[in-house]
Amino acid sequence: MRIASITIDCTDPHRLAGFWSGLMNLSVTDIGGDYAELAPILPDGPTLLFLQVPEEKRTKNRVHLDVAVTDVRYTVDQALTMGATRAEGDLAGPFDWVVLLDPEGNEFCVCPSG
Repeated sequence: MRIASITIDCTDPHRLAGFWSGLMNLSVTDIGGDYAELAPILPDGPTLLFLQVPEEKRTKNRVHLDVAVTDVRYTVDQALTMGATRAEGDLAGPFDWVVLLDPEGNEFCVCPSG
């Protein structure tokens, strides 16, 4: 058994796939009317699948992505330029990592690698 994809519910899968594609340098490999999918994160690893749902996000995610990078500040600046926003309140830390929200409000952490 293996995890084939990590599915993220959203209202605009094409826009969100574009954001994550640019941030993670992964190509968009499949697009449909109500979904978009990125290339696998690792050679035999899961893909990121963005699936359109009718409802908007309302509360904190129960599952989120932690992105490990060598330069946290650079990646945070890049994500903010691409449409992410900084988390506020308790989600903002202080931590060794930075909590951001993607363009649809899904939390993710930019963490120092190692």
